[in-house]
Amino acid sequence: MEMDRERFEELVGEALDEVPEELLGLMSNVVILVEDESPPGEPELLGLYEGHALTQRGWDYAGVLPDRILIYRGPILRLCEDEDEVVEEVAVTVVHEIAHHFGIDDERLHDLGWA
Repeated sequence: MEMDRERFEELVGEALDEVPEELLGLMSNVVILVEDESPPGEPELLGLYEGHALTQRGWDYAGVLPDRILIYRGPILRLCEDEDEVVEEVAVTVVHEIAHHFGIDDERLHDLGWA
């Protein structure tokens, strides 16, 4: 599947638009970025959360750079056969990484059907 970066970023934005406003309002000190490829050694990683989950932040959490949610365009496009599949995979990946921001681990996400 091929898709230019601009269209892919639109899909990420659309996925974010589907997240309930109340949930987005609880997110703190986090940015969401699109990268073309996942890190070396992780060629098929679809997304990554880097930072300190809200559940791990204590009284000493201050003055830190924003957490990052990275959505990887190349691996998602290689996984999907058409734009409908890309839309679905982007939505699942965005929700999955946002869940990590809230302290939900991969095992629980798998149980919930978001892995």
